[in-house]
Amino acid sequence: MRRNVQRIRRELIFGTPKTTRSIRTVPLPRHLVRALTTHSEQQERERKVGGKKWQPSPDHPDGLIFTTATGRVTDPRSSNRMLTILCRDAKVRRARVHDLRHTCASLLLAQGVDARTIMETLGHSTITMTLDTYAHVMDTTLRAAAERMDDALNLDETDEEQNGDELNA
Repeated sequence: MRRNVQRIRRELIFGTPKTTRSIRTVPLPRHLVRALTTHSEQQERERKVGGKKWQPSPDHPDGLIFTTATGRVTDPRSSNRMLTILCRDAKVRRARVHDLRHTCASLLLAQGVDARTIMETLGHSTITMTLDTYAHVMDTTLRAAAERMDDALNLDETDEEQNGDELNA
């Protein structure tokens, strides 16, 4: 992410992210890259169909990924409205665009991705911020970690029962 957009008194203003750590390159899953490529191709078709109506604002950066039908920057509120519609149509709980960051972190944690990598992905300034924010999710992965330790130690059911008997004795 190199820049962000926010609404300030009825005007969409481009700025820089909050912290220098927020300016980063984020590797994307292949599925998302394919979806963005398809979106870019559709956007190019819309630009051609729009002709003279496709007029990005001169003060806006080139190469915006999400634009209006006339090539202007999409209002962040529109993204939330569209997500609300998509959630409704999918019959899932309503979410805001910002909630997707939490979903990303939770899914990565559930997949066993380490907190440092999640910190880098989300652009958090410290590992403490990541750990404090997602500690509740990390608790749910403790059982999985214990099971992975069993796998690493290559214990079978018989060994576990014997060890359990010894611990209870």
